[in-house]
Amino acid sequence: MGLTRGFSSVFFLILLFASVSKAHERRIKIFDVRKYGAVADGRRDNTKAFLKAWDEACKWRGGKARVYIPGGTFFLNSVKFFGPCKSTIQFLIKGTLKSPSNLKRMERDRWITFRHVNRLVVTGGGILDGQGSSAWNINTCHKEPNCGEFPVSVRFEFITNSKVYNIRSLDSKTTHFLMFGCSNVNISNVVISAPGDSPNTDGIKIGASTKIRISHSRIGTGDDCVAILPGSSNINISDVFCGPGHGISVGSLGKYPNEDNVYGLIVKNCTLSRTTNGVRIKTWGSSLASVAAGLTYQDIFMDNVANPIIIDQQYCPQAKCRRLPSHVQIKDITYKNIWGYSSTKVAVKFDCSTKFPCKNVVLSDINLSHKGSHDVAVSECYHVSGASYGQQTPRSCI
Repeated sequence: MGLTRGFSSVFFLILLFASVSKAHERRIKIFDVRKYGAVADGRRDNTKAFLKAWDEACKWRGGKARVYIPGGTFFLNSVKFFGPCKSTIQFLIKGTLKSPSNLKRMERDRWITFRHVNRLVVTGGGILDGQGSSAWNINTCHKEPNCGEFPVSVRFEFITNSKVYNIRSLDSKTTHFLMFGCSNVNISNVVISAPGDSPNTDGIKIGASTKIRISHSRIGTGDDCVAILPGSSNINISDVFCGPGHGISVGSLGKYPNEDNVYGLIVKNCTLSRTTNGVRIKTWGSSLASVAAGLTYQDIFMDNVANPIIIDQQYCPQAKCRRLPSHVQIKDITYKNIWGYSSTKVAVKFDCSTKFPCKNVVLSDINLSHKGSHDVAVSECYHVSGASYGQQTPRSCI
């Protein structure tokens, strides 16, 4: 009798679980952009159709709304997907979204924007084609400080508790992904790609955001693979392959008044290959004050990197800059188990501020050789204090 009751209980639980699962599935509603007039011919402007699909999905209260972009190439002009939304919303890209090549058809600083959305998921295995070559040959930002703006491929503005994964971003006109005012966002399994000589094509820029995690991704660009900008905190970057590009950077800092501090960065289990910098902190020589502190770089392989470990407090990408001591205080920085090859003789360089020297910089188990030369790699230190432990190749200057 007891055995029969036991089987009945198990059977009841199985039925209950199946019923709950089916109910959960029924709570997903699909908003297919084709039903709103979108056509995957690579030419027709689908902006209005995408906005209609988003608007209805965002207003739906049933559970999980899914904006569905099937296979094919959908031409899309500058578009803004605004929240807040009534339910969890998924932007599922199976095909290719194609940006205009004509800059006059776009907003000056953006292509796709998500703003004020909680529980957003962007995924699907699709491609974001920024058609960046139309902008690269007229971008003069490497020479002129007032060079104008170019469209970012995807802006995430005030996005919370969200995920971006299994997406490819190709040939952005400038930055691929820009995050501003975001909190608790995971980016994983993304591929970001642009030629090594494409100007200002940063992979992921993070500003005024907290609890951002980037993992298991491949980023190759003409600028920073990841750039941590003022006001960012608790950023975790792991299992990222970076190259080509300018490395993983904090900054630049100290360019504008009243910048918020950068605090709490972990970069771990990453590979940087043939980049112009490895892990870099860069600040302008200016009287504008802020702090960068609590940064950890650990278990990182450098493959023929020009400046594997570098702090540059006289950053100046243009020809003319005011040469003032930086007022950005850099402190509490740890470099642990970093190994590989430097393509230049100076493998470790700390060029810190004469006004606010770098404090508590720790080197632990560093093994960086100068590749392709009989010269021994060296380290250079200016205005820095801290400590070194374990193996130190090159010889520590702290």
